[in-house]
Amino acid sequence: MHNRGYFSEFGGAYVPEILSATFDELEAAFDAAKADPAFWQEYVDIMSTYSCRATPLTFAENLTAHFGGAKIYIKREDLNHTGAHKANNVMGQGLLVKRMGKKRVIAETGAGQHGVATATMAAKFGFECTIYMGEVDVERQRPNVFWMERLGATVVPVKDGSRTLKDAINEAFRDWVSNMDTTHYVLGTACGPAPFPEMVSWFQSIIGKEAREQILKREGRLPDRVYACVGGGSNAMGLFSGFLDDKEVELIGVEAGGKGIETGQHAARLSSNDASIGVAQGYKTYFLQNEDGQMKETHSISAGLDYVGVSPILAHLQAIGRARFEAATDDEVIEALSLTMRKEGLIPALESSHAFAQAFKEAPKMGKDEIIIINQSGRGDKDIFTVADAFDDPAWKEFIKYKAEQYNA
Repeated sequence: MHNRGYFSEFGGAYVPEILSATFDELEAAFDAAKADPAFWQEYVDIMSTYSCRATPLTFAENLTAHFGGAKIYIKREDLNHTGAHKANNVMGQGLLVKRMGKKRVIAETGAGQHGVATATMAAKFGFECTIYMGEVDVERQRPNVFWMERLGATVVPVKDGSRTLKDAINEAFRDWVSNMDTTHYVLGTACGPAPFPEMVSWFQSIIGKEAREQILKREGRLPDRVYACVGGGSNAMGLFSGFLDDKEVELIGVEAGGKGIETGQHAARLSSNDASIGVAQGYKTYFLQNEDGQMKETHSISAGLDYVGVSPILAHLQAIGRARFEAATDDEVIEALSLTMRKEGLIPALESSHAFAQAFKEAPKMGKDEIIIINQSGRGDKDIFTVADAFDDPAWKEFIKYKAEQYNA
């Protein structure tokens, strides 16, 4: 499947000449690490002592009873240190940076989880750290910005373009070109030029490895379907990795349907006809772009799924019929989040809630003897402003007004 960073026609490394030596160095370091069993062991050790691996697989008894269909299991990536699956990739890349002897890391972030995870890793390993974040996301995710700065990172709000994730990625690449000798770019998802899609997927594959083992232990068989939300695609690749060779397990990725596909205000690349194949940000995949190859504005209630491109590996899995992609609207996501909180006492992130929304559409139509796994890729406390807004909570509005008056007093 993998041919110099290509997954069938998707992927590649379209990088400026000036960066090619840096990419060669990264590729060599990654290949060496992959071939060294001691490296994976060191990675597993740090994730089990510094984070919360293995994360549990939770049987959602109440939701299962509520829908009356398939047995619903939830893979609890929200229990990782920093609250999302992002820690898996970031700590792995941190170990790689140590191997390469670099002293500074940079990253882009949308929802802020990747930024917090990178700032945490930099604090742990003693690296200097700069995070690029679209101005819109800085406003949406103020608590995460606060923590990144407290952890010692410099957060740079990006004012270009739509001021969201794609613009933050562009800015991070500009920094890297100027500082490549000392700096490693900790790309946060399974996108970008090779070897990033494969490397990020490799670190995230720990999710699927665990989930496969856990469900076999619990149920004595594999699940019928597994669900994950898809922004760039790292948590989806993480879960899917555990079941890629098991043809009987259906892989379902859920994108941001936003205000509805028909409105054009969404971020559905693989589940709509609005995207086309192109090359941008160093790789070839489906992008939401116009006829001239200019990137369209995207919309999602969740900052982390608000992205124009998608992992070339996921585009490949769709092309060969191995994975299916759907979209969940903002309204469906809020409904799924609300139900999950009330029924199970779990608070999935808005990103993860997309996977829940799709699973909830499908579970009731499945047999009681069937099994599904939903990846709860992150926890929802970072989304309190957006969620309180969506629920139109009067007490929350009063609290915000009161706080604002206090600050202005």
